[in-house]
Amino acid sequence: MKVDVVLGLQWGDEGKGKVVDVLTPGYEVVARFQGGPNAGHTLEFNNEKYILRSIPSGIFQGDKVNVIGNGVVLDPALFKAEAEALAQSGHDLTERLYISKKAHLILPTHRLLDAAYEAAKGDKKVGTTGKGIGPAYTDKISRTGIRVGDILNDFDTKYAQAKARHEQILKSLNFSYDLADAEKEWMEGIEYLKKFNLIDSENFINGLLKQEKSILCEGAQGTMLDIDFGSYPFVTSSNTVCAGACTGLGIAPNKIGRVMGIFKAYCTRVGSGPFPTELFDETGNALCELGHEFGSVTGRRRRCGWLDLVALKYSVMINGVTSLIMMKADVMNTFDTLKVAVAYKINGETVREFPYEIGNDVEPVYKEFKGWKCDINRIRSYDEFPAELKNYIEFIEQECGVPVKIVSVGPDREATIVR
Repeated sequence: MKVDVVLGLQWGDEGKGKVVDVLTPGYEVVARFQGGPNAGHTLEFNNEKYILRSIPSGIFQGDKVNVIGNGVVLDPALFKAEAEALAQSGHDLTERLYISKKAHLILPTHRLLDAAYEAAKGDKKVGTTGKGIGPAYTDKISRTGIRVGDILNDFDTKYAQAKARHEQILKSLNFSYDLADAEKEWMEGIEYLKKFNLIDSENFINGLLKQEKSILCEGAQGTMLDIDFGSYPFVTSSNTVCAGACTGLGIAPNKIGRVMGIFKAYCTRVGSGPFPTELFDETGNALCELGHEFGSVTGRRRRCGWLDLVALKYSVMINGVTSLIMMKADVMNTFDTLKVAVAYKINGETVREFPYEIGNDVEPVYKEFKGWKCDINRIRSYDEFPAELKNYIEFIEQECGVPVKIVSVGPDREATIVR
């Protein structure tokens, strides 16, 4: 038995939450393998809207097993608030959610360090969400982090040591703060965590595989934010690519089956960093407004631009994508002309492979397509798509060498066409 992986191929916000929710009926287990509460997965069904930060998106589908893997960093206070809100809406997680003991905890002082580091960078700031993700992963790599399993053994000592170390750094940065309220909420979150199934997730996942259980691995953020392969240094702090499922859950590479890559029919990005196809005109504003491009966690306005095939093909290669999922095709309903970047011009040279570094000298080379100029929101069959949309999809398939198997034409579960 192999696991399937679903992940984002752009700069995040591709619509992974909806896709996992749609795919989950075909699986018995959904496992989140990296990231933290800076990544919000939005799901809409039955006229209700839900935003998940740390909890896997399969939590709404019946009796599925949901796993938070060791590659995730978890903020107990935010987790408690998220889980309690879901419980109030009728989704009790205590029996269906399993949390890796090896997942690292985000401390209240990690959030302070996040703010202090960003302030110190001035105009070179990365544009983090301020949730303490980077400092938590930094402690993990420097072997000074606190893990979920530590709350069961000598926790007070470990916490005090980590807090003292962080406060020393904050003092050196002349960063003033008040920790009392945040620390109180965080400690309440620690107690709340103890209600859940805390597991050795690598043994748990591999045991499920031996039982022939079908498993869907869910990634957060997007490939172009990967710490190794993204637009460094404007990236997240974890491996968002398919390989992250192996390290973030304890799965051997030969256990990876299908890899489903999600992308928008256009591109968006939040925060700082290069974005070759970004639009600063009325078209960019229209994409933002029509696509409701505002962060589900932060509320920040997303930068918008045309689809970038140079970056998309790179992501397909890095992840070994076996099928593509195109989101938000309906956002493009009203445009007369659509553009797709098929290459970059850098210092007069045409480049078709994603470069080591992207600077201000990158000029996208576009191919134009005629827009479909009709409302596709109520279409429920690929055969009903207008010819212009089919041309757009088939060009992407040809360039990427991978079929587009799912097309989303609206935010609801039902507005999903499977080919």
